[in-house]
Amino acid sequence: MKKKAIITVDSAVLNEDDDMISVVTPGDFYEMEDGFKVEYNETKISGMEGTKTTIIIRKNSFDLIREGTTETKMEFENNKRTVCLYKTPYGVLDVKINTKKLDINIKEDGGTINTMYILEIGDQTALKTNLTIDIKVN
Repeated sequence: MKKKAIITVDSAVLNEDDDMISVVTPGDFYEMEDGFKVEYNETKISGMEGTKTTIIIRKNSFDLIREGTTETKMEFENNKRTVCLYKTPYGVLDVKINTKKLDINIKEDGGTINTMYILEIGDQTALKTNLTIDIKVN
């Protein structure tokens, strides 16, 4: 069953400057047989206008899928390294994700995902990133 929800996504790069991006957007929340699903449209603020984001949430992992102007499928599972392609209007990036901490607390009325991971893009310096996704069902 589809429920309306408010999704808050806070992403912080943990370096000297502690770069923080916060987006609050309406979306849809679904209960599935093996977990939950969240869908929302990215906005101009996120820099991905024209992209639909889907988050598939399971007990011990989640996938962040983007389709549209930006395309990717990022997988997060505690103490696991994953690799994905990140397609943008400016080119394709090779992205490595090393999930160091993952806490999923989602129920029928929403909840929170909190993860800390190391993000490597190509040959650039690895970024220690903290991502919090808060889902409030209306």
